[in-house]
Amino acid sequence: MTDLSAFPIAKRWPAQHPERLQLYSTPTPNGVKVSIMLEEVGMPYEPHFINIGANETWGPEFLALNPNGKIPAIIDPDGPGGKPLGLFESGAILVYLAEKSGKLLPTDPARRYETLQWLFFQMAAVGPMFGQLGFFHKFAGREIEDKRPLERYRAESQRLLGVLEQRLTGRQWMMGDEYTIADVSLLGWVRNLIGFYGAGELVEYGKLKAVPAWLERGLARPAVERGLNIPARPA
Repeated sequence: MTDLSAFPIAKRWPAQHPERLQLYSTPTPNGVKVSIMLEEVGMPYEPHFINIGANETWGPEFLALNPNGKIPAIIDPDGPGGKPLGLFESGAILVYLAEKSGKLLPTDPARRYETLQWLFFQMAAVGPMFGQLGFFHKFAGREIEDKRPLERYRAESQRLLGVLEQRLTGRQWMMGDEYTIADVSLLGWVRNLIGFYGAGELVEYGKLKAVPAWLERGLARPAVERGLNIPARPA
């Protein structure tokens, strides 16, 4: 029997299958990166829904795994050397799962680093900028009279979409014909920008061609369809 007792989070959210990878997450653009990845590579895992609206990430059990108090996080009971490994930060988790499974990350060194640069592009630019635009457009716009923050994030998000449009023109995926963790990291964020945040018109998404076609291809993948709803929200 796999023992996860060294992890306080496993006491707060007990594992029914402790021999499987444990996922602690919420289906947000950051959270679904890992659930999509796990579905894509076919690795057995057990998802645990973390209610960020109830501030569950700020409890001592979650903070013991991720001191930054953000989802997603994982425990792999069969980590390096056969020892359990706790890990946070979605980008780091994607790289870890890609290397463990041998999937969605090129083995050729040059293509591997090219993939990683686009993963880091999402982590450093797309996620923070799209998230701020969503905040000021969907949630804070009615309360803040000064529209300069909204305009700053609108302009930067539109520029970043232009970078993606240029990259994807003539390519099926971010790395050409090869679907990788770069795509996995970006799909949820672009979907959220035009969906949940309702900012498509604001960033002139309708003028793009390559990005919408890429998003449609990505969302049609069965693993993506499943991963976007994992962990399931309580009824």
